[in-house]
Amino acid sequence: MAFSDHRAQEEPARRPKGRANGQNTGNAVAESDNIVVETAEKIFADLADPQTINNDKKDSWQAPLWQALSEAGLPLAWVPDDLGGSAASLADGFALLNAAGRFAVAVPLAETMLAGWLLAQAKIASPEGEMTVLPASPKDRVTLDADGALSGRARGVPFAKAAKHFAVLVHSKDGVSIALVDAAKVRIEAGLNVGYDHSDTVTLDRVQPVTIKPAPKGLDQTNLMLMGGVVRSLQIAGALESMLDISVRYSNERVAFEKKISKFQAVQHNLARLAGESAAALAAATSAADAIANAKSFNDEVYLEAASAKIRCAEAAERGGGIAHQVHGAIGFTMEHILHRYSLRALAWRDDFGSESYWAVELGKLVANRGADELWPLVASR
Repeated sequence: MAFSDHRAQEEPARRPKGRANGQNTGNAVAESDNIVVETAEKIFADLADPQTINNDKKDSWQAPLWQALSEAGLPLAWVPDDLGGSAASLADGFALLNAAGRFAVAVPLAETMLAGWLLAQAKIASPEGEMTVLPASPKDRVTLDADGALSGRARGVPFAKAAKHFAVLVHSKDGVSIALVDAAKVRIEAGLNVGYDHSDTVTLDRVQPVTIKPAPKGLDQTNLMLMGGVVRSLQIAGALESMLDISVRYSNERVAFEKKISKFQAVQHNLARLAGESAAALAAATSAADAIANAKSFNDEVYLEAASAKIRCAEAAERGGGIAHQVHGAIGFTMEHILHRYSLRALAWRDDFGSESYWAVELGKLVANRGADELWPLVASR
């Protein structure tokens, strides 16, 4: 499946830059002219305008957006051609997810991409339609029974209600496997995160998978959590970029005491702080994305980058969102304003695939286990 171009038909189609195995040089989410990001941004601009979505109480925008994304091959961007995907590099996929964060897209694009990536590790072809991954929390487990059935419970699974299939990381006495599971065979307890998106509990009670294969050597649940954490970090960074843009624009439009509020020193100070949080989040997220895109395995250096990114981006989501709402005042808290689409979603993304407190503890364990003499070499490795 090649990428289709959502732009004018007369523009010649191009294959995405980067190698299909995910190895790529340079900044993984730097601005570029690759067809993946250009196509995604065009689709988001046409079909995911935040104000239009905010005013659509029936969610009639979701089906056309998902159809356009699917026709462009974006949900399966990280899946090789021979497994039914678009064979984009990891770098291109990360750039796509950062763009999705800038639009606060509330469809399971990131989840389907991550599920496709996980299935591809075991050479399992990805089906059409929405997917998500299990587990999404480092403390949950799905196990393989003696008869080949899967059992376990996963909490806080993003968009489980919307998924047609699950990509599941499975533990057994023989090691780790990856399974494709039909969503119709599991029990789903609906839930919502603070961004009003589905964050559900999925229970597997002796469920027979569609397909199950051994995971490649070295791939475990920690690696899945790190990959998911970087995905969420990039989305948070994108949302913060939009919050900054919205806040600057509002401060130049809102007039108080006969002058624009952007002229007040306190507002200028807040905007500078918000810009700092946005820049810090983007730097941490892109650095982690680069580390994964250019690494051959999830080594300690990748661990440091990914865990640090999730911690810093989660902190930035809380601080940046608060600052943006301070700039807007009361209007920013209303459901009619688009700011909450970004701030609440960024806050919700903090907890997926391990919260900042979880990763802070785990990162501390890594540093302590390596010893004092190894701290600087680890930090300086990137």
